[in-house]
Amino acid sequence: MAFKIGQKVVYPNHGVTLVEKIEPGRIDGVEQLYFHLRLLSNNSKVMVPKANLDLVGLRPLCHNREVRALLEILEDGNIDTYKDWKGRYKQNLDKMRTGRLPDVAEVLKNLRLVSQRKSLSFREKKMYERAKYFIVSEVAHVKGIAEREAEELVERALTAALEKRLRAKAS
Repeated sequence: MAFKIGQKVVYPNHGVTLVEKIEPGRIDGVEQLYFHLRLLSNNSKVMVPKANLDLVGLRPLCHNREVRALLEILEDGNIDTYKDWKGRYKQNLDKMRTGRLPDVAEVLKNLRLVSQRKSLSFREKKMYERAKYFIVSEVAHVKGIAEREAEELVERALTAALEKRLRAKAS
């Protein structure tokens, strides 16, 4: 995948980053091409060797149509949860690592539902916050809106999913 300097890309589990430089470098005596990224969430910097781009799952921002599909996933009311927190945590962790929006959306929906029933563990709270930020930041950048507006879109979709689920259970 060819990324360019100045391009916004998604670093799985961390969110939107900016490609600041692409230049050769030497680490442990190995010379290779490195992508210098700045995480927009906290301005930290990461260097990713070109050979590892696929391994870490670096990908371009999604398109507007993918944002619409994401919001539909969040709204649909279909929520799959494990009963025990260990299984749920492992399943959600695996989905978060993919960096795919549909997977992260499933994690967000799942944890929102669980949080309605009982309090989340510390790790699950952190995962919920990370999943939400991951989605909100990408939606904001793709749609060219403030993160606050993107968060409102996501919240409305999650609320709609829970309402659909309650109506389905009542029927």
